[in-house]
This record gives sequence, structure tokens and C-alpha cells, in this order.
Amino acid sequence: MKPSLEHLPKENNESFVVKYFDYAYYPTPWHYHPEYEIVLVTESTGKRIIGDHISDFKPGNLAFIGPNIPHIYKNDPVYYENNPTLKARSIVVHFTGSAFGRDFLFLPESLLLRGLLEKASSGLDIHGDTNIRVSEKLIRITGLSGLKRWLCLLDILTEIAESKETTPITRSSLVGYNEKESIRLCKVLDWMTANFEKNIRLNEAATIAGMHENAFSRFFSTHTRKTFSGFLQELRLQKAARLLTESDNSVTEICYECGYNNISNFNKQFLIRYKTSPRKYKRAFLEKNN
Repeated sequence: MKPSLEHLPKENNESFVVKYFDYAYYPTPWHYHPEYEIVLVTESTGKRIIGDHISDFKPGNLAFIGPNIPHIYKNDPVYYENNPTLKARSIVVHFTGSAFGRDFLFLPESLLLRGLLEKASSGLDIHGDTNIRVSEKLIRITGLSGLKRWLCLLDILTEIAESKETTPITRSSLVGYNEKESIRLCKVLDWMTANFEKNIRLNEAATIAGMHENAFSRFFSTHTRKTFSGFLQELRLQKAARLLTESDNSVTEICYECGYNNISNFNKQFLIRYKTSPRKYKRAFLEKNN
């Protein structure tokens, strides 16, 4: 079974990704990605395959997975029977070395961290008291932003690097890297990030990827877990939310600045994403910070 390339997009003001996933069951296929990954299972049980290693997982399972190691978390059969009382929840952090800047990892003080990143090439299971402390910090990082969020990631990695309560997961150098797919996806994502405020279309993205529209649509959905239009919507709404809290522009001005053609559609999409209207979102932010 060939692993697929997966991508978790980060927001414009972030250098790494933190996600809290809440599913009926984990939907991600056998996959890999160029980022390091920390994954904490907070709810559900099943089988975990990382590289050549198969094991059970349950709440509290904590792993640090290096770049391009194929992996999958497959829930027990009962999770696929539409039981509303069962949930598959996890906290996931994705980052690359660039999250620390160009020279940080070469500082003498970063020697321990460099060693940890090298060990991650085999994946690491994290146990004992280290598991408890890191799990608490992962729960905390989901509510942080800016420098506090970045420092919390550094604290988490330092905790793991200094611990003796870690064990390698894989025994082989099985990787899933597909250079052609990676380059193709990165070209499209870079183009979307630079042009999402404009009226861009699926056929333009397909041309950049060098693919027919239908094939590109399947390729994009497989690798990002979102449709092209859904991903584009997310980029626009992220910018809109930021402008509502950081600028004095009116809601109408922000609507057009983020690539929407009419205010009613903008209001509708914002309400779906943030469960409130743009005006109420801005008002709530001002009241909280005044």
C-alpha cells in the first residue's frame, strides 16, 4: 500500500501547526508528511502503524514521529458503526526545523534538541512521568498563541529531549517521501497563499500542478483533507478574522479585501466557520480587550 502525502496548512501568523481533532473515527489514511509530528491520543482505541511497527493505542498514547515516516491510526471496528457516544480525539503538532529560524538549531545550547530531532527518524514512544508532563503541555498549547505558543513547543521538545522515558518505535528506515508529489503540492499551496484575495479558480490551480481538473481535484483533496474551494475559503476567513481584530476597516471593506464578491456570502461563510457574525466577532474581541 503506497502512503499518500498529507498536508496540514498553518495560518499566516504561525510557524507551526497545532490541531485538536474531534472525529467519530480517525479518517486519515496511510500517509506521510515532511513535518515532525507530536501526536497525543486523548480519546479512542485502535491499532497504530508507524513505519514497520504495529501496536495498540488508547487514550494517553503519545508519540513523536519524524519526517516522511508513513503512519496511520486505525480505530477499532466499533468506531465505524455510527455510535454517537464514541469519539476519536487527539492533539497533533506539526513543525519543521524552519519553525525555529535559520540558525537556532546550530546554537551550542540547541545540541540536545538537535539530538532529539535525529532520534525522531525512528519515531519515539513517550512514557511515564514524561508522558504526563508533555500531555499537560500539549493540552495547554492548544489555547496559546504568538510567542507563548512557540515557547511552549520548545518546552515540550526540551522535556522529551531530556527524558529517559522514550523508546524507538521503528526498526527500519521506511519512508514515504515522493518528491514529485511534494513539489507539485507545494507549488499550488504557495500560489494559493499568495493569491487567495483574488478571484482564483480550480482550473488555474490545476494548470500550475500540470494536471487535468478532475485529477487535480482528487489529488488536492487526498493530500490536504479539504476540497480546493474549502481550502480557499479557510485562507480567506483566517485573514478576515485577523483583520477584524487588528484593523479599523469596516466589515464590508474586509469582505472585499479577503476575496469575497458580496457581503451576504461573506457573512454566511464567516458564520459557518466561527459560529458568529463578523460584526459580533469584532465586538466580542473589543469588549474582551478593553
